[in-house]
Amino acid sequence: MMKLTREEKLMLDGKFGKSVKKAIEILIALGKIYNAERMVRIGSAQISGISYKNIGDAGIEFLEEFLSDAKVRVKATINPCGMDTEKWKSLKISNKFAEKQFRIINLFKKIGVGIDCSCTPYLIGNKPGFNEHIAWSESSAIVYANSVLGARTNRESGISALAAAITGRTPMYGYHLDENRRANFLINVKCKLESISDFAALGYIVGNKIGNNIPYFRGIERVDGDKLKALGASMAASGAIALYHIENITPEAKIKNMLRSEFREITIESIDDAYIKLNSTRDREIDLVAIGCPHLSINEIEYIANLLKDKKVVTKLWLMTSRKTMELAMKRNLIERIVRSGAEVISDTCLLVMPIENLKIKTIATNSGKLSFYLPSYCNIDVRFGSIEKCIRSALTGVWGD
Repeated sequence: MMKLTREEKLMLDGKFGKSVKKAIEILIALGKIYNAERMVRIGSAQISGISYKNIGDAGIEFLEEFLSDAKVRVKATINPCGMDTEKWKSLKISNKFAEKQFRIINLFKKIGVGIDCSCTPYLIGNKPGFNEHIAWSESSAIVYANSVLGARTNRESGISALAAAITGRTPMYGYHLDENRRANFLINVKCKLESISDFAALGYIVGNKIGNNIPYFRGIERVDGDKLKALGASMAASGAIALYHIENITPEAKIKNMLRSEFREITIESIDDAYIKLNSTRDREIDLVAIGCPHLSINEIEYIANLLKDKKVVTKLWLMTSRKTMELAMKRNLIERIVRSGAEVISDTCLLVMPIENLKIKTIATNSGKLSFYLPSYCNIDVRFGSIEKCIRSALTGVWGD
């Protein structure tokens, strides 16, 4: 039986309202499944499952009932929604879809959730500290928070993360506990890694090989946050990985040995196979170039703006980022340079949660391992996967160069 504090018992008794009572009931049920002894207070929540494409009318009805008298107790943000909230009309989003999407966003706004719709909350103000307990539910954000920031979260569902936001708590199990954060796979990286897409390719391979286990990388030396973002996002997609360590780089691995006493060892000699498998077609004609899954950082936007300087695209080029990052890029005159090329910067959304089936897109070029993994099955769209430079060249020429 889970031990509850006096305040948690009052929540369960309905003293704080119907929404809090329902939320604590959800978390208690979750805790029982995983044998959690108690709850732990969290510093923030990140809530997924907010696109109308994904949750539909039934999801809206559930949220309206669940959140009838709710207010969040901690900093909380939401995942990408199903459209750019400002330029949805130009992206051919229907009035009906937009109306439903705004209805969902307003539900979260009403209860105090930050409505910057992004899968990279750590880039726009929701950045947890080392060892801070949180409840996040977007797969790439989870693995970044656990691994790169050293915060502590399980792979929450959108509902359990929302319940945690409303109560300020989550069950104390899984990655919240020291003993569950050590790696059980040693990954010896023997190949050269340079581009962001190289790290995405490595993540795809490792996720496929070890599933939802914890890898400890040895042999990675030169890396930045954007590459770590791509590595984690690919592993989360192909293997449901929520935590990784890199020797001498990630915070926990800097402090102590994060390998279990018993572990399996894998050596990665090449990432070529990932580049083959993440290309779901050999077609050279590209309908859309999409970069920004997870959402682009300001450094990535600046790099792309420099690649596009004094050039014109002949194929649609969408750069996806958070609205706050876009506003920062506007102040640095980067958006003006990008738009001048004919490319478009899109905020608040992601191809995976947009109703892009309506746009009649056959083939997309991207440097995202996550998009490449999901688009063929989720949206019936073929993918050409490669570096940012290769993607930009395809936008400038209209074809994928092998």
